[in-house]
Amino acid sequence: MELIIGGAYQGKRAWAIEHFGLAETDICTCTAEHLPDRSCRCIDRLEEYVRGCVRRGEAPDPEFREDAVLICREIFSGVVPLDPETRLWREETGRFLAQLSRRADHVTRLFCGLPQRLK
Repeated sequence: MELIIGGAYQGKRAWAIEHFGLAETDICTCTAEHLPDRSCRCIDRLEEYVRGCVRRGEAPDPEFREDAVLICREIFSGVVPLDPETRLWREETGRFLAQLSRRADHVTRLFCGLPQRLK
């Protein structure tokens, strides 16, 4: 499993497409309203999946394909939100990524389109 993290608009999806030879049809984009399609090779916007889990009061499921490419926007830096739901979403996303990073073969952070291998 590959985990890619980085801020908004840092080139995570484009880098994943190029680096792993993905087509747009290989990518499932998460929303807070729908569970991710785990049959897809690449799951984008994992933070939105966690947002939906927080709203439903459930824990996010870390089980993905062994060859999955997971993409998540960094939302856990900066000023702590005043809204309790947003604060919980941010905390749960951080916990979920820590769990995924322990299981991932590689963790890559993208900043300004430049990959930095963390694991």
